[in-house]
Amino acid sequence: MKPSLTFKKGERLKRRKIIGRMFNREGSSFSVFPLRIIWLKTELDVPYPAQFTLSVSKRNFSKAVQRNRIRRLMREVYRLNKHAIYSSIQEKDQYAIMLLYVGKHTPTFQELDRKFKILTKKFSKKI
Repeated sequence: MKPSLTFKKGERLKRRKIIGRMFNREGSSFSVFPLRIIWLKTELDVPYPAQFTLSVSKRNFSKAVQRNRIRRLMREVYRLNKHAIYSSIQEKDQYAIMLLYVGKHTPTFQELDRKFKILTKKFSKKI
């Protein structure tokens, strides 16, 4: 069964402690340019198999308008394709997932969608 195509509040990763642990050698990661995924298997206090957050570098995109545009595109790509991630996660496991945009130009939706699908296939194999 496919999960709903909404992005609920409980699916958003906001805890600084968990995000910090992802970057302090506890998290695993890989890249499919221009996207980089970092994940951490952890206990979450939500009924979802994963919580998700994203980031766009201020160094590469100095204007907030550009960063926000890329964030919106990435969030939409995740929302439409999260069922692939959810189906690869075993029952009772939960993951904190962070998606980083590491490119230097503003992407199109189609480009992000194509790269995200490659990323989810690799992610499914790694977990």
